[in-house]
Amino acid sequence: MEWRTIARAEGAKEGAELRLFPEGGASGSYALRVSSLLAAEKEGGARETVAIDGVEGMPGGFRAKGASASFGAEQEWRFVRDGCAYAEVTMRIAYTGGEPAAYSLRFAAELTGPGRPYWMIPGAFYKENRFEHNARQYPRYDYRGGDAQRMVSDYWSFRADRAALPAVFAWNDGICGAIAVDETSPLGLNGLGFRGNESGTTIWVDFPYREEPVTFVGEPVPAPADVKVYRFAPGETVSIRFRVYAAHGDPHAYDPFVRQLYKLHCAEHELRPWMGLEEAAELTAHGLYTWHYRPEEALLYETAAFDRELNNNVRQLGDRSHMHVGWVSGAPYAGALLRYGRERGRGDYVQAGTAVLDKIASGIAPCGAFWASWIQGKGWTCGWNPKPTWLQARTLAEATLFMIRALADERKRGCDHPDWERAALSNLRFAVKVQREDGCFGSYYHCETGEVEEWDGAGGILWIAALLEGAVCFGEAAFREAAVRAGRYYTKFVRDEWIYGAPEDVHLTPTSEDGYNAVVAYVLLYEADGRDEWLRLARSAADWTMTFRWTYNLQFPRHSLLAQYDFRSRGADQASPSNQHLHNYGLFCVPEMLRLWTYTGDDYYLDRTRDHIACFLQFIAREDGDFNAYKGMVTERFYNTNCFQPKGMMLTLSHAWCVGLVLYAAQEAAAYADALKIDEWL
Repeated sequence: MEWRTIARAEGAKEGAELRLFPEGGASGSYALRVSSLLAAEKEGGARETVAIDGVEGMPGGFRAKGASASFGAEQEWRFVRDGCAYAEVTMRIAYTGGEPAAYSLRFAAELTGPGRPYWMIPGAFYKENRFEHNARQYPRYDYRGGDAQRMVSDYWSFRADRAALPAVFAWNDGICGAIAVDETSPLGLNGLGFRGNESGTTIWVDFPYREEPVTFVGEPVPAPADVKVYRFAPGETVSIRFRVYAAHGDPHAYDPFVRQLYKLHCAEHELRPWMGLEEAAELTAHGLYTWHYRPEEALLYETAAFDRELNNNVRQLGDRSHMHVGWVSGAPYAGALLRYGRERGRGDYVQAGTAVLDKIASGIAPCGAFWASWIQGKGWTCGWNPKPTWLQARTLAEATLFMIRALADERKRGCDHPDWERAALSNLRFAVKVQREDGCFGSYYHCETGEVEEWDGAGGILWIAALLEGAVCFGEAAFREAAVRAGRYYTKFVRDEWIYGAPEDVHLTPTSEDGYNAVVAYVLLYEADGRDEWLRLARSAADWTMTFRWTYNLQFPRHSLLAQYDFRSRGADQASPSNQHLHNYGLFCVPEMLRLWTYTGDDYYLDRTRDHIACFLQFIAREDGDFNAYKGMVTERFYNTNCFQPKGMMLTLSHAWCVGLVLYAAQEAAAYADALKIDEWL
């Protein structure tokens, strides 16, 4: 990264500005412009700016100074080239006011050059973040402005703990710029923000944080803006640090900086799993069977309450008598329990896993695909979709994929399941039938007619994996051909760094689950025909997915449960910008991520997969009463910020998918135990 100082005049006052250019030099009019050292807003609204009064070179960078009526500031910029080029900035701030006063401080940079901007705050905000027609309400960016009460605005500021990596990225037609901070500074919890409209494109970091124009708390109606201040004493000085990055405008330009920051954070934020893979598998097999399996209905209940006496969590549905066929319950976890039972000689687990898969195989909708869910008192239903007659592609594809995997594993053991075969084939043939000529499977189908009701999104990408494994299982070349066509179609979502539409309950939203599905799809495509194109797409999908993964350990409130148990968040994933909580669904693609590592030789994929596994070898209940749960229970939600619940809380429900994914990943990761080295932390 290169820099230049440019003299300028502001009214009658002389000053200077800094222009930062991507490594390799200036590209036309594109630069990252810093026009002041600091902006300060006093509690009550008075504002002042610390202009750049002088810049001098120093070894490896430069030093800039300035002053305002109440503050003096000095910034030291040190340029680093380690994986990518960026600047380490240390700013020393002196309060020169004569009386104590409360302020919020901001460092900002402007992207120069043409082009409407788009954004990334890892885990929290992607591009415009949601479409106008999205059925779910959460913060949305609109260049034209909008109605803040409907969470639409041309600017947003957020708490740093909403971000998997506390950084704000922005792009225009020719440059990517970013600023990264730590979660906290001496002034408190930090903040991240951006603005983009006809007047320009700006990114910033706040000390302490501001949430504006409104605060997203997980509900369709926002809370008021939340502006924090720090009270300075006369003569007080503080030091804060941040990092600044400028690159050319490639949509994938975030990746080198994310990797570098991850590397730095690893040295500062240690992991602390509670157990190894074998113990985790034993506990979660027990938990899935004991608390979620219902033999009288052959179901894996989606949730089981920690509180077994009253069982009245979640509107008296702590034990939710529902089962999705994939996603939040169903085939993936029944298959994992069945496999564990076979390998450990547990006939009760074998019977349970088999019964659940038999139940799922019996639930074929009139269109020929699986029903999405079974609900006590209602029977088979369509799931949690925008319309009650819609079935969602990802849920069906995942159920099909894991039924095929269970079937293949059982065949190796000499066990036949004709009903599973018929069900899997019915679903695969349904997918081929609805596939558009360009390869798209659509995202939502009418349960009776099978017509595609919603073509938008990447909800159908997981059909690629199901079809590829189905082609091997059933010897039908047409399945493989359909998967390859789909691989070409869904390429655009990966290359646009905008993959969305996987979960039923967050309509057309970018989520970490979209990334997992893309990784699985493109790793399997690469394994099917060895094309480098598929491997490149798998890598890109994995890189994007890692932007949802925590690089650091959150500082939880002292008296919160997560603080008391010393929960380490490094390796956890944000569910989505709409569902802001930490979850373990990334365990879904553990085998594909580990195979991606072996194909590429890129240790980044091993390390970040290792982090995810290690993170969720915490909070598996080791005995009855552990964190107020029962042996083998695993929660869905760890609250990282002020969304849904206060930071530091956890949801007091065990979820079938959370328990089941630990069981699944522990079995799949066992073959890589020497490389993962989980025992090093024990």
